[in-house]
Amino acid sequence: MKTNGLLAAILVALALALVPAPGAAEPATPDLDTPEGVVRELYRLVCVDAGAPTPDWDRVRDLFLPEAVIVLRVSKDASNTFTLQGWIDDFIAYNERARVSEHGFAETIVRMKPMVFRDIASILVLYEASLLDSQRSPTRGVDSIDLIRRDGRWWIVSIVNDLPNADHPLPAALTE
Repeated sequence: MKTNGLLAAILVALALALVPAPGAAEPATPDLDTPEGVVRELYRLVCVDAGAPTPDWDRVRDLFLPEAVIVLRVSKDASNTFTLQGWIDDFIAYNERARVSEHGFAETIVRMKPMVFRDIASILVLYEASLLDSQRSPTRGVDSIDLIRRDGRWWIVSIVNDLPNADHPLPAALTE
């Protein structure tokens, strides 16, 4: 009986250790059931606090269809087209050049305008991006993100990016 009592005490202690304390936060699970949730998760994942590890690129990759395409404005007159892996590699190279792990990086959603029809969605996003300890004002940009619902959740199919300027101000849909 002593052995059974000791075993029972160990099992009770183990069970208590596995139960979350009252008020303890549950781990955040991304909302992949809505196009807006997938887009919010993408922006959350690419942000890095100073001193924190780099983004979890496998989790970022899991938001996209493998054949996704990303087109980014790189200058006044030029854009670059990337495969998903090419875009991730380019983002990693930027993070290394800008020493993001030291400074931190934020890309936050200012406004989203979703359009959803059945299993397709297009979301126009006004965002601000910045190195966290920089004196420069955040850079504003516009992402057009297309998604498809497949296998019970939403997936990013493409992202096309552009930057507003004096000749091309923000679209009214994002400033209202």
